[in-house]
Amino acid sequence: MRRRPRFRAVRGAVGAMLAVSVIGLTGCAPDPVSDSFLKGENTGYVAAGGAIVEIPIDERSEPVDFSGITETGDDFDSADNAGKVTVVNFWYAGCAPCRIEAKDLESVWQEYGGEDVAFIGINTRDQADTAQAFSHEFGITYPSLIDVNTAEAKLAFSEVVPIQATPTTLVLDRQGRVAARIIGPIDGTSILSTLVKDALAETP
Repeated sequence: MRRRPRFRAVRGAVGAMLAVSVIGLTGCAPDPVSDSFLKGENTGYVAAGGAIVEIPIDERSEPVDFSGITETGDDFDSADNAGKVTVVNFWYAGCAPCRIEAKDLESVWQEYGGEDVAFIGINTRDQADTAQAFSHEFGITYPSLIDVNTAEAKLAFSEVVPIQATPTTLVLDRQGRVAARIIGPIDGTSILSTLVKDALAETP
């Protein structure tokens, strides 16, 4: 049985934002993996600032295996990113905070993406044409899985970490384990960049 990891707040500059972030979450609608999600009925999202947490190495779960079809019709499997730090962003086009953070996510992808870092979006509500239009509008160049019909990718992560709000961004370590989570928009590039750098600095 996979054990659910115990989260701790990121310390330093990132940790300083945690208390404010939690307050910002108190009025947010939940986004559980449920029948309502599978039916496309859930419209909850985080409207402002999120909580940032990271998991100590010795408390991380087993690697998360997930797969799907991207908005361009390509097959994706998390095994393709073996050995890389992977940023996973849960989003949908009608989510206002997702639109706010889109260019910042792309900026971090442009800074770190390549041999050692991968980015993948998981679109929880839209069909491929809507996701492609969003990517074109905001200049997003990394792929997204279209997960609305099956929720398979979201369900895979729910075994390890609750995906209760949109947007949510996860940083996976080189073994594919969840190393950090940001609930809500990433609010600039510095926090996500720091989490990616920390994951890259870990000894494999």
